[in-house]
Amino acid sequence: MKPEEKAYVGYRLDRARETLAEAKALLDLGLLRGAVNRLYYACFYCVSGLLFTEGMSSAKHSGVQSLFHEHWVKSGRVPKEMGRFYRRIFDYRQKGDYSTLTSFESEDVKSWFEQATQFVAEISRLTAERLADEEKQGEEIGGRET
Repeated sequence: MKPEEKAYVGYRLDRARETLAEAKALLDLGLLRGAVNRLYYACFYCVSGLLFTEGMSSAKHSGVQSLFHEHWVKSGRVPKEMGRFYRRIFDYRQKGDYSTLTSFESEDVKSWFEQATQFVAEISRLTAERLADEEKQGEEIGGRET
């Protein structure tokens, strides 16, 4: 992986952590729709970074979801519950952003915040592993050439 590609993945993970902090601030202020939006985007940024480590990306949110489910959830590389949570938080974000008269309960959003925090941590860990594997493979290939 090229240095600029690694930088892009790092940027996505940084954005995920920053966006999770934004969600917490909004949750603390009682701004629940905004918090749900930020929870989804924290997960989205993380998944986008993970997919990029394998040369995958999509311009659409549905495409990112499909790639994640196809290559990570269905294959068993991440627990199915993580895949279900990612779909649910997307649906909640859609409802909060686009549906009329949608409201969320504070306790629900707090629970989703905890789940999103675990999701971001696990996807970040997997992404770091992918980057380390990529680096190790590069060193092995480089070692054979000398």
